[in-house]
Amino acid sequence: MSSAADISDNEQRTAASDDVARQVAFAKQLLVGHGVAPDPNKGAALIANAARRGDAEAAALAAVLIGLGARSADDWMKAAAYLQQAAEGGWQPAQKQLAVLASDRNLAEPANSPSPTPDIWGRLRRSINFAEWQTPLHRQQVSAAPEIATFDAFLPARFCTWIIVLARPRLERSRVYGEGGAAQTANARTNSAFEFDLLSLDLPMLLVRARIAAASGFAVQALEHTTVLHYAVGQEFARHFDFLDPALTGHAQEIAAKGQRVATFLVYLCEDYAGGETDFPLLKQHHRLSTGGGLFFRNVDSAGAVDRRTLHAGLAPTSGEKWLLSQWIRGRSAA
Repeated sequence: MSSAADISDNEQRTAASDDVARQVAFAKQLLVGHGVAPDPNKGAALIANAARRGDAEAAALAAVLIGLGARSADDWMKAAAYLQQAAEGGWQPAQKQLAVLASDRNLAEPANSPSPTPDIWGRLRRSINFAEWQTPLHRQQVSAAPEIATFDAFLPARFCTWIIVLARPRLERSRVYGEGGAAQTANARTNSAFEFDLLSLDLPMLLVRARIAAASGFAVQALEHTTVLHYAVGQEFARHFDFLDPALTGHAQEIAAKGQRVATFLVYLCEDYAGGETDFPLLKQHHRLSTGGGLFFRNVDSAGAVDRRTLHAGLAPTSGEKWLLSQWIRGRSAA
């Protein structure tokens, strides 16, 4: 029979756990401004406090917040340590992230077993090779003006699968910028998409963004929210430009506020489909890369003016499903 003291201790632990859970929920609202005025600094402080109190979800969020500002391998290792804490606390998304991030692929299978050993999360974390994410990748320039380049094996196949799994249940009809600057659906774009915000980012996605920034020569802060695109058979994104048209009032206001959309980076997340090329009709080029391949192109010329030669289309697949990661980039090169 439990004593009154035991019952009291259990009640106190439950109350403390509920208090931390409420703190984490409020912190998430502060970080993105859902229902409250955004206050990222206060939200981050609350997350850090909850992580110190042992909350696993908070530790995973702390890993993301550190990764957002990562500048060195030490920063990434600190973020991974929080991810390990979250995994050891039973937070399954953190466990799955570590299995994807691990460079030692022999550890992935035991990590995904029904009863992983307690030490597996530390072993996975220690096997992550952050240095390889900072190594320059081979770049094949296919056009000088406008600048277009491809990257073979830009992402490992397991990362591509991971991104698809994250995006699939969250897909919505794709939108385009209207003349007034607001996003809206259009007959020219029939595919679906998912846009990652702060609360849907994780450490693998942050490493992807860091690699895109390094490969394209821009600061990671110049990257818009990352979007995953899905094309079923017959779905397309008809001929369009990725730049914002300064002749349109809404676009001009957006440019003044956030800068021009100067470049685009695409990663082909799968290859088991037919058709579906990225077509540049004025350049007589079309691209369809293997799983993990990257395509970079600038939307402005060397003087910073919009380059209408970059007219392009996402052609419809004739069989299978086409998945792309799309990254629009603002501002000037950091190089």
